[in-house]
This record gives sequence, C-alpha cells and structure tokens, in this order.
Amino acid sequence: MNILFIHQNFPGQFRHIVNHFISAADNRVVGICQPQAPGIRDKQFSSVLKSVYRPHRKPSESVHPYLFKVEDAVLNGQGAARCLIDLKKKGFRPDIAFAHIGWGEALYFKDAFPDVPLIGHCEFYYHGNGADVGFDSEFPATVDDRMRVRTWNMTQLLSLVSIDAGVSPTLWQRDRYPSEFHKKIEIIHEGIDTESVRPDIDQRLTLPDGTTLTKDMEVITYTARGLEPYRGFHIFMKGAEEICRRRPRCHIVITGGDEARYGKRLPDGISYREKLLKESAIDHGRVHFMGLVPYETHLKTLQVSSAHVYLTIPFVLSWSMMEAMAAQCVIIGSATPPVEEVIEDGRNGLLCDFFSPQQIADRVDEVFNAPGRMHRLGEAARRDIIERYNVNDKLAEYRKLWQGFLQQDRHYVKPLNGDNKE
Repeated sequence: MNILFIHQNFPGQFRHIVNHFISAADNRVVGICQPQAPGIRDKQFSSVLKSVYRPHRKPSESVHPYLFKVEDAVLNGQGAARCLIDLKKKGFRPDIAFAHIGWGEALYFKDAFPDVPLIGHCEFYYHGNGADVGFDSEFPATVDDRMRVRTWNMTQLLSLVSIDAGVSPTLWQRDRYPSEFHKKIEIIHEGIDTESVRPDIDQRLTLPDGTTLTKDMEVITYTARGLEPYRGFHIFMKGAEEICRRRPRCHIVITGGDEARYGKRLPDGISYREKLLKESAIDHGRVHFMGLVPYETHLKTLQVSSAHVYLTIPFVLSWSMMEAMAAQCVIIGSATPPVEEVIEDGRNGLLCDFFSPQQIADRVDEVFNAPGRMHRLGEAARRDIIERYNVNDKLAEYRKLWQGFLQQDRHYVKPLNGDNKE
C-alpha cells in the first residue's frame, strides 16, 4: 500500500501512524515536509522517503498584515503541490493521505490527487474570544488582533472543505472548529507509548553541574518546547521563587528552548527566560535550566520527578503532560481547557489557577507533605493514560477511520527511486 503524509515537521503528530505503516514490508511511505523536519531516522525504516519542499519566497512585507500568514500558507501549499506533482510523475499514487491542515500544505492536494482520500489533522482553529487570544490580561488583545486571527482561519476553512475526514486530539480542540464541520472531525488523540514511557524508581538524572537527581528526592519538573507565556512560564517562574523559599531541599528542573513558539516575542531578541531570571529571586543552585534536550533525557527527567507542573492558556494540549502522567508523575495542571478534559482534580492529578503562583506552590507542598496519597494520584494518572490514550488503542481508532476509505482493488506501482531516502 502507498501512504502519504504531509507535515512540515514530518513525522510530527503522525509518528505513531508512520511507524505502524512502515512495520509492514509491502507498504511504501512518503513524507512531504520542509528541510528542518527530522523524518524517520531509524535504519530499519529506510523505506521512508522524504520529499522536501522549500517555499519559493517569503511572504511579501507589503501584504496586508492580516494576510501575512495566509500568504505564507499559500506558499507552503504551492511547495507541497510541487512535491505532489513530482511524485505523480514518478508513478506514485497514494492509497491514503494524511496532512496537518494548519500551515496550508494541504490546500492543493485535491488538485493533484482528486480521488485519493485525505485525512486532515485539525489541531487548532483560531478565535478572537474564548480561547488563547486575550486570555491573559498581561497580554491584552486588541480588536485588530481579533480580526487578524479570524482572517488566519481562511486557509483552514479551504482545507476543511477538501479533506475527506479530520482528526482532533481532544474534544475541546475539535469544538473550536465551526459546528458544521464537527461531524467530519473524529476525536482521536495521537496516543502515548506507555511501554516506553513508564515509571522507573531506579532512574538517575545527572545535571550539567554534576548534581544527580533520583526519585527519592524532591524533584519538580516543568517542560515546554518554548519557555513562554502561552505555557504559563511567566507564572511558573513566580511559583518557582515561592517553592524555593518553602522547600529548601527541592530541585526544579526546567526543559525547553528560549524561542517563543506561540504568541508575541519580546523586543530586541531577548527571551522570556532571560527577562524572568532578572525579575525572579530563585535559588540558582536548585533551579536547573536544561534547554532543549534529547528525548531520552526528557524521559529520565519525568522518571525522577514527583511533581510535574503543566500550565497552558486555552490552547493545544502538549504531549509532555500526557507523558508525565504515563511516567506516574503527579500533575499540577492549570484549570484551563483542554487540561480539564484529562485531569480530574484530586483523582488523577491536581489543578490550580493558571494565574496563581501561590496555588502552584501550595499544590507542590501537597505532593511532598502527603507522599502516600500523591503516589495513588500518580498511579491513577498512568492508569488513565493506559486505558484512554494508549497508542495501540488510538492506532486502532485511526485504522478504523482510514480503512473506511480504502478500496480493495488499488493499483500498485513499482517502488520509487530517490536520493533523499532516510
């Protein structure tokens, strides 16, 4: 079978599905992506072909500000379309295709393959009210901001019309999309590999300064791709100051990069980490910034952690929270959607006010002052991930979706020849 994925950071959210398809020797998988995409690096998966595109130019500086991201999406769509046309010339016709619809890459898929089923990953539909925009009064939204994000949805709407089915990882994320598309979008999380992500009471994490952390120490963790307000980093840093004051033996391990992935960047190239370090009175000997770390280090960090703080404005739910649950950490999560869709306060984790550093510190105290009760919360968290978000179960849900589109008499062609296999 021929399977096509379109994702600028391939495999992205499709990693588990890609691994599923390439486990069968007679499947051929192609990923259309941008140059920075990691792809599939394992040697045993050398059958995966990356078809790389580069937008032929950047969006024009003179375009209307509301349309800057729209033009960027069109340029991505054109780049992906060139890859599609090239694949078609080489004789490759997918039996099924998957695409993230957020960046415009799926805009012109049906112009190349009008009869091929396309399943879209529907991650987030922008709103001027009721979601991320204007949630934090420290970063107020103007009418101009609200009109701009409404305009950004143009490209997603075009893709929603052309996909044959969509998938959203949470109910709240699905419900951000216009109601007339809800029947078209299934709620299927990508899934967590609970065999790989599991507790390990013997795990040890050695920090760059030589400090070794273990599970029997007071370890608090915070993880985000970017250390930024969208993931409550500015609130967490105030909470870390209070935690350090209250708990002189604790260590706080923070992983994530300085680049702001979402929302507004600070002027003059300064990062939120740099800014907040100047403003916070944390104990620098016990608050450890790890930067972006390899996945293996990320897992070790979760395995030595007892309390994992996860804060987010109403936005996309991070894999890191689900993985922390699978590692049996006690989650201290913000009482915001879609966190509340997964964490039930006092049963499988603890919830706190997103804006309250004091409450974050209070909940950290609960974890270490009542270890027996908290251990049961961690066990419940892992059990929920196994029962509700296990990758094998989610693959079965995906499989039911895509098999509904597959025809039994697909025409297979000989394998592609390409110079960019990996």
